Amino acid sequence: MILVTGGTGLVGAHLLLHLLQNEATSLRAIYRNSQQVEKTKRLFEQANCLTLFDLIEWVKADVLEVPSLEIAFQDIDYVYHCAALISFDPNDEQQLRKVNIEGTANIVNFCIDKKVQKLCYVSSIAALGDLSQNQVVITEETEWNPEVLHSDYAISKYGAEMEVWRAHQEGLAVVIVNPGVILGAGFWKQGSGLFFTQIKKGFPFYTQGSTAYVSVQDVVNIMMQLMNSDCNGERFIVIAENKSYKEVIVEIANKIGAVRPRINATSWLLNVAWRLDWLVSKVFRTKRKISKHGSMSLLNKDQIANAKIINYLNYSFQSVNDCIAEVSKEFKNNTI
Repeated sequence: MILVTGGTGLVGAHLLLHLLQNEATSLRAIYRNSQQVEKTKRLFEQANCLTLFDLIEWVKADVLEVPSLEIAFQDIDYVYHCAALISFDPNDEQQLRKVNIEGTANIVNFCIDKKVQKLCYVSSIAALGDLSQNQVVITEETEWNPEVLHSDYAISKYGAEMEVWRAHQEGLAVVIVNPGVILGAGFWKQGSGLFFTQIKKGFPFYTQGSTAYVSVQDVVNIMMQLMNSDCNGERFIVIAENKSYKEVIVEIANKIGAVRPRINATSWLLNVAWRLDWLVSKVFRTKRKISKHGSMSLLNKDQIANAKIINYLNYSFQSVNDCIAEVSKEFKNNTI
């Protein structure tokens, strides 16, 4: 039996759909509340696959609640660990470490105890290493530099990877994927789905920085191929392309019929923005929208390589523009 954590998030929901479309017959997913399960159900409905949704065995559990995981792990052979907290609010530091590091430790401990055959962990490009002076492209081998300023989210994902490697040293077969910004349909109020929602409302700013993007379909397809292979003890960067924030925002705006961004958010403007955001959060007790580190990352132009996964699986990624076109079509069909 296969267990999927985070089955009510973007990657987990698409993974459940992909597994069932590829004839997975025994599938269990954990959830924390029934309202979240409805989001996954809507994804299956939009794909005309409601009959497949009924094949999922849902178990109420939390990665931080050991007794609930005891039930979820009964008779499990393979685990896809997709559950994570994504936040760039400095106030969420403790919760990030708890969910992403302690939660992953719980998952790998159960995998070891229950003699699970293989674990696939969904990490992030945020957990990759830092370029030194003589390096120009980040790869799986680029070393993490603890002296470099990292976001709390990045630190938590790096810490979670350490738990996975610990499990591997104890004999568990593991594979780690490090996706870039994941683009996919069905979750318009979280993650990359917010790009589409905010741009539709009107998002006037862009920066000259860049990052790496990938389709959720490519992410889940690669995860399944790696789990079905002999691959063990490896990590793979899973990205299609490096693109500037401006390119992506303009492309989304064009595809959904929104106004293109027109204001270049320079370092000076971003420094003002994060300070004002800090002040507003203190006065009105609201969540931070942009931190100091977040503003700096929007100007980052580090390039990230995907050669390892392409060569290992002989894989061809969907282009980012084609992915944006597909997701934009779903956005217009289901939100307007």
